[in-house]
Amino acid sequence: MRANTVLRIVLLAFQASLSKQLYIPGDAQETTISTRTIGGVTVVDTEIVRKAEAFARSHSSDVVWNHIVRGWLFGSLIIAHNSTLRATVDAEAHAVAAILHDLGWDQTPNSTTVSAERRFEVDGAIAARDFIRRHSPNQKEWDDHRIQLVWDSIALHTQDSIYKYKEDTVAVTGSGILMDFNGPSQGVTQQEYDAVLSAVPKIQFREGIDQTFIWLCETKPKTTYGKFILACFYFTPLTHSLLGDIYVKLLSARVNIEADTFIQPWGESYVANYSVKGNRVFDTIFALSP
Repeated sequence: MRANTVLRIVLLAFQASLSKQLYIPGDAQETTISTRTIGGVTVVDTEIVRKAEAFARSHSSDVVWNHIVRGWLFGSLIIAHNSTLRATVDAEAHAVAAILHDLGWDQTPNSTTVSAERRFEVDGAIAARDFIRRHSPNQKEWDDHRIQLVWDSIALHTQDSIYKYKEDTVAVTGSGILMDFNGPSQGVTQQEYDAVLSAVPKIQFREGIDQTFIWLCETKPKTTYGKFILACFYFTPLTHSLLGDIYVKLLSARVNIEADTFIQPWGESYVANYSVKGNRVFDTIFALSP
């Protein structure tokens, strides 16, 4: 056997020892890609993932950055515990989405990832899409479908009533992020959860999140109006008797979709002159009615 052949075998074996079979799109259903370990969790370690880390870190406070990493790790643990997800989740797209999901929280003045008029989730999704297109010009690696997976994962990550019915990559991204707030689930053990917290601690987490939501209410309040399940508050039995069940169901669906932002209570509690009256769908839905 030639020396160069032996060397190649050794190098391939070494690469395999540093990698794990994870699903990524392509001709083969499973492709060996580089990985590394953070807090006991195996994560994807490709060039675009590394670039995404650097980009997100430059647009994140310490509190937000730690939250980002934990959400990524928790999502990776969900995948690791589920053989179906290991075969269906685009591991690299999940990593990029989880890492870039809070670009809309960048409080740097004149930030390039934050708009004046869009919800923070949409800001993050747009910034992530632009990032991928800048750093992966090869459309064979990042086609429109993969980019859309990342966009949807970020835009919907606060809406578990929606993302859990989307593609597995989208659902896992949202579930991993939510786990940072709600604790271990979906097969992730308390021991694994605690190991992640030990490696990436929650230092002033509550204070940091509060401050971020207050900032959103101060700087672009129109993107924060609305609360979860508003229909339950507004559509009483009397409403049903007056409007009819079918119309109320249609109205409820519209309210839930358009007003589901969850940030409003921070504005009401902490921001002077913050008012939702006249800005809610509840206030405006009949504006064009005769």
